[in-house]
Amino acid sequence: MMQISTPLSVTDHRRDIAGMTYVYPVVSRRAGGVSVGINLNTNNACNWRCIYCQVPNLIHGAAPPTDLALLTAELRTMLQEILHGRFLEERVPEGARRLNDIALSGNGEPTSAKAFPEVIESVGQVLVEFELVGAVRLVLITNGSLVHQTHVQAGLARMAQLHGEVWFKLDAGTRESMRRINGTQQTPDRTLKNLVTAAGLCPTWVQTCVFALDGEPPAADERQAYLDLLARALKQGVRLEGVLLYGLARPSLQPEAARLSCLSAAWLEDWAAQIQQRLGLAVKVTP
Repeated sequence: MMQISTPLSVTDHRRDIAGMTYVYPVVSRRAGGVSVGINLNTNNACNWRCIYCQVPNLIHGAAPPTDLALLTAELRTMLQEILHGRFLEERVPEGARRLNDIALSGNGEPTSAKAFPEVIESVGQVLVEFELVGAVRLVLITNGSLVHQTHVQAGLARMAQLHGEVWFKLDAGTRESMRRINGTQQTPDRTLKNLVTAAGLCPTWVQTCVFALDGEPPAADERQAYLDLLARALKQGVRLEGVLLYGLARPSLQPEAARLSCLSAAWLEDWAAQIQQRLGLAVKVTP
């Protein structure tokens, strides 16, 4: 049974808001409706440490073992309440009262779960039961760092069969900026290979967070490196759905929080126009 006593809002993405272990509802500003989140990283562990991350007590590591039966039961309960109960009317602001997607996101990198393909299969079974395949998006929000692993690729292939899509994090185009922003030693070349693989298995959007660091927006050379990396992907024949460009929505809970600030909507729109002009990709902007 869900335990939500307060209305949802775009500023409250608590994973325990419904009193469940894995499943939680949010009002997503990017989705424009209700997103049902699935948090596989219940231990607050991630293999990256992005400086804008809103996860409290973030630790380095992978997702713990997944209780598939519990996850499946929680998802069934949540969808039943949203689709056939009074959840939307009582807990969701007017204008956002629609189920937009089911998103594997949460408090760390979801593909670090060993049971990732089994999770996708279980979610798919529930989507079939509720006749939602193709009607509600299944989204994987990922840093893409583990896409080279066979079991992750199996999950992505199954997602494509369920009309799902991947949101692949790309905040920077150089190793130095990736280390500074995302806390990772991953190289642009590895990122490129994984992006090519992901897009070949499942429809893929690039998701990019932009913000001011110490009062300064991303430098011109950093923006050029970002464009160059995506251009290399496109030159290899990769079909990308586009770019999801977004700013800071909620305060970071990382040590660098005080150094971060929002960029103006005008700056984001100008950067989006440059991406679209230079690469020919669709760009969706969420300030």
